[in-house]
Amino acid sequence: MLEFLVQRALISVVTLCVISMIVFTGVRMIPGDPARVMAGTDADAAGLEAVREKYGLKDPIPLQYLRWAALAVQGDLGESIRTREAVVRTVATKLPITIELAALSLIVAVGIAIPAGVLAAVRRNTIWDVVTSGASLCGVSIPNFWLGIMLILFFSVRLGWLPASGFVPIWESPLANLQRMLMPAFVLGTALAAVLMRQTRNSMIEVMSADYIRTAYSKGLAGRVVVFRHAIRNSLIPVITILGLQMGALISGAVVTEQIFVVPGFGRLIVEAVFTRDYPLVQGVVLITASSYVLINLLVDVSYSLLNPRIRIRSSAGDA
Repeated sequence: MLEFLVQRALISVVTLCVISMIVFTGVRMIPGDPARVMAGTDADAAGLEAVREKYGLKDPIPLQYLRWAALAVQGDLGESIRTREAVVRTVATKLPITIELAALSLIVAVGIAIPAGVLAAVRRNTIWDVVTSGASLCGVSIPNFWLGIMLILFFSVRLGWLPASGFVPIWESPLANLQRMLMPAFVLGTALAAVLMRQTRNSMIEVMSADYIRTAYSKGLAGRVVVFRHAIRNSLIPVITILGLQMGALISGAVVTEQIFVVPGFGRLIVEAVFTRDYPLVQGVVLITASSYVLINLLVDVSYSLLNPRIRIRSSAGDA
């Protein structure tokens, strides 16, 4: 297990380095003079030259990258051009909002997908299977922005049950926070639930046809015991794999959802940074996003051995 973790950690470091190089080079290939963006449209030639000297824009791109990477390793991601605030501090104020939204979305997704997928597999080729499969297809097909607008029109404009937009920190008012985060979480959660529901159903059908499940039934165990004690646990391994892979889609979906519901989170920060060509902020945001994605995938791999001890045993046997 230790060798596996070290190997995955090394792969993660290499992946982050490649991603940071691509992003750092890509933002500098955008047409236009970055010094003009930083200094403003009214800056004269002397002002532009001062900006280029301050930020090292006259140096070759590889040298600029090495300078930025050396500071990033120390936790210094630079200063935002637009707000003149440290990128780390800006991210620290926005990231918890998106983490809360993602956590609520996961609760919605898992709460819908796992029971519905298990029910569809156990009641295969019945009306329950048809209904859940149809709901899954709708969840995949409906765009986030359309569903968000429809929820606002129905629950906020017509019924007046929930606020249409905005954000209230949870420490100020937990109820007001939940009211404003409920619709965005539902929009993100349903899209993820649709994918997980199909995977749960397919995985459960495969597990239910295994020999040990037939043996459990032949020993006289009740159907719910076989499903909940034996089938679900083994069927969750591919589901968790898909869940880890979908975390990137969850973050990208948060960009659109936070724009619709005016949630001042990580997604809106990315959009504003790109539109204003805030290079340090874009680089810092993408690096943190990539790091989170790599960490999630590492945790997914580790969780395999917790759900199925045989994976850990085989790893140990292979090491031996």
